[in-house]
Amino acid sequence: MSTEKVLEAMKAAGKALKAGEIAEAAGLDKKEVDKAMKILKTEGKIVSPKVCYWEPK
Repeated sequence: MSTEKVLEAMKAAGKALKAGEIAEAAGLDKKEVDKAMKILKTEGKIVSPKVCYWEPK
Protein backbone atom coordinates (compact mmCIF):
# COMPACT_ATOMS: atom_id res chain seq x y z
CA MET A 1 0.00 0.00 0.00
CA SER A 2 1.17 3.53 -0.68
CA THR A 3 1.03 4.51 3.03
CA GLU A 4 3.82 2.03 3.75
CA LYS A 5 5.95 3.34 0.87
CA VAL A 6 5.42 6.92 2.03
CA LEU A 7 6.36 6.08 5.61
CA GLU A 8 9.46 4.14 4.46
CA ALA A 9 10.59 7.06 2.25
CA MET A 10 10.17 9.48 5.15
CA LYS A 11 12.14 7.27 7.55
CA ALA A 12 14.89 6.70 4.98
CA ALA A 13 15.32 10.45 4.44
CA GLY A 14 15.99 11.04 8.12
CA LYS A 15 14.60 14.58 7.93
CA ALA A 16 11.30 16.39 7.42
CA LEU A 17 10.16 16.42 3.79
CA LYS A 18 7.58 18.17 1.61
CA ALA A 19 4.92 16.05 -0.13
CA GLY A 20 6.63 16.51 -3.50
CA GLU A 21 9.94 15.28 -2.11
CA ILE A 22 8.22 12.27 -0.57
CA ALA A 23 6.54 11.47 -3.90
CA GLU A 24 9.90 11.61 -5.67
CA ALA A 25 11.66 9.47 -3.05
CA ALA A 26 8.87 6.86 -2.97
CA GLY A 27 8.41 6.81 -6.73
CA LEU A 28 4.72 7.66 -6.42
CA ASP A 29 2.37 10.26 -7.87
CA LYS A 30 1.94 13.33 -5.63
CA LYS A 31 -1.84 12.79 -5.48
CA GLU A 32 -1.24 9.28 -4.17
CA VAL A 33 1.19 10.64 -1.57
CA ASP A 34 -1.36 13.27 -0.47
CA LYS A 35 -3.98 10.56 0.09
CA ALA A 36 -1.51 8.36 1.99
CA MET A 37 -0.37 11.30 4.13
CA LYS A 38 -3.97 12.13 5.03
CA ILE A 39 -4.40 8.55 6.31
CA LEU A 40 -1.07 8.61 8.17
CA LYS A 41 -1.96 11.97 9.73
CA THR A 42 -5.31 10.61 10.94
CA GLU A 43 -3.56 7.54 12.40
CA GLY A 44 -1.03 9.79 14.17
CA LYS A 45 1.96 8.20 12.40
CA ILE A 46 3.36 11.45 10.97
CA VAL A 47 3.79 14.94 12.38
CA SER A 48 4.56 18.35 10.92
CA PRO A 49 7.53 20.05 12.62
CA LYS A 50 7.01 23.13 10.43
CA VAL A 51 4.54 24.26 7.77
CA CYS A 52 4.43 21.99 4.68
CA TYR A 53 7.05 19.57 6.05
CA TRP A 54 6.30 16.11 7.45
CA GLU A 55 8.22 13.41 9.31
CA PRO A 56 7.43 10.09 10.99
CA LYS A 57 6.34 10.31 14.60
